[in-house]
Amino acid sequence: MERKAVFILNFGSQYVQLIARRIRELGVYSEIVDWNIPARELEKRNPVGIILSGGPASVYDPLAPLPDESIYKLGVPVLGICYGLQLIAYQLGGRVGKSSQQEYGRATLRILKKDLLFEGIPEEFEVWMSHADKVVELPKDFEPLALSDNSPYAVVANSKRTIYGLQFHPEVVHTFYGKQILSNFLYKICKAKKNWKMTDIVKEKTEEIRKRVGNSKVIAALSGGVDSTVASLLTYRAIGNKLHCFFVDHGLLRYGEREEVETNLKALGLPLKIIDASSLFLERLKGIEDPEEKRRIIGNTFIEVLEKEALKVKDARYLLQGTLYPDVVESAGIKGSAKIKTHHNVGGLPEKMNLKLLEPFRELFKDEVREIGRILGVPEEILNRHPFPGPGLAIRIIGEVTEEDLNILRRADRIFIEELKREGFYNNIWQAFAVLLPIRSVGIKGDVRTYDKVIALRAVESTDGMTADWFRFPSHFLDRVARRIVNEVRGVGRVVYDISSKPPSTIEWE
Repeated sequence: MERKAVFILNFGSQYVQLIARRIRELGVYSEIVDWNIPARELEKRNPVGIILSGGPASVYDPLAPLPDESIYKLGVPVLGICYGLQLIAYQLGGRVGKSSQQEYGRATLRILKKDLLFEGIPEEFEVWMSHADKVVELPKDFEPLALSDNSPYAVVANSKRTIYGLQFHPEVVHTFYGKQILSNFLYKICKAKKNWKMTDIVKEKTEEIRKRVGNSKVIAALSGGVDSTVASLLTYRAIGNKLHCFFVDHGLLRYGEREEVETNLKALGLPLKIIDASSLFLERLKGIEDPEEKRRIIGNTFIEVLEKEALKVKDARYLLQGTLYPDVVESAGIKGSAKIKTHHNVGGLPEKMNLKLLEPFRELFKDEVREIGRILGVPEEILNRHPFPGPGLAIRIIGEVTEEDLNILRRADRIFIEELKREGFYNNIWQAFAVLLPIRSVGIKGDVRTYDKVIALRAVESTDGMTADWFRFPSHFLDRVARRIVNEVRGVGRVVYDISSKPPSTIEWE
């Protein structure tokens, strides 16, 4: 018999895989299935619990995804999240309406009634909301368990039928006690047993790679970042010398990055070849300002360069990439999700390629990949590197990419990272970088009027990249970084700090 699983019905939420990941973190096997799976088929798959994800639709839309109502009669505990709560109310006889005040971001939840779902949790805490509709009338035999200022039915339940609904997102890190709520649902309501651990993922992915690759060769597109490094090492352990690793220097790297990457990867024993294609990339980016067009050009050129090298490798059939789930989500690679921007590994590649993609981490998050790296013995120095986008500094220069602007940005970014490490902030931050803005600002240096460029600094806290909050630096730190950049980087006259969270902003500017 299959191991018991929590099945998550996907209604197009940006966070659907994050729900599955949280369940796995808590030690229970989970799977994502399409929202329209028949209840009879779901029952055959041995569910220990069912979760209805959030989603962008309204239950009253003509094309709104509505699940098989028989899932509520299976006798299996059900948890609806956001849109999932609204589905429960709508399908079981309640009412959902447009909210006069939408809730996005933080809200305060106040518990009205004790329940197994809230065991070990205080009566009031912060949660993360993201909704325009709300439940205005409960179905028969349901009761409110908690409320927020704008949602009188923020948590509801029919305890006898073990059907629960949450208006907020317990899966995101910005919801306090969210993981405890999910744990209570799993172990106190579903009576689930622990049957999942990270070492299982390593074994599973290793076997998947061996089976898929067979006798073919794999070309690895290595960037030196966490994702591609761990993916390459895992693949190397699985297929040995059938893996050929290439590092493409596209001229859009940070200061000293090529040398650092070469040293790190060779220390891991990975077979590596450096390809210098910087002049080709910069030539093709001339005059290009649109970020999507920049990503497309870089993605296409990247594949062109790699495929040219692959022709020299007999029986090369696959291109290995360290694509992660957040990359897929933002590029609308999940059915029903909205496209935010093209990711170089997902939507930035040409439609026709001679190589097939091999993406073992496509359904994982960066901290999960870091854990796999630890299991494989990757040094912490590599695992703790901040994420760096495949298009490199091209998407941190807002507008056209020039050699002059690349040099300005490299110097500013290096100062920022140096100071982060000196102050001991670097390992507490998910991602930090400098952005060169397409504006100039009047200033004065040595009694002379200047009209120089503006650098924006960005630093965020996160655990998975799906949500993020800006990092609270002490003022003296920002003062020192800004003074160093303005004094040491010729052409920069002003420094600003980005205090936007995700959502509504993305982490990168482009």
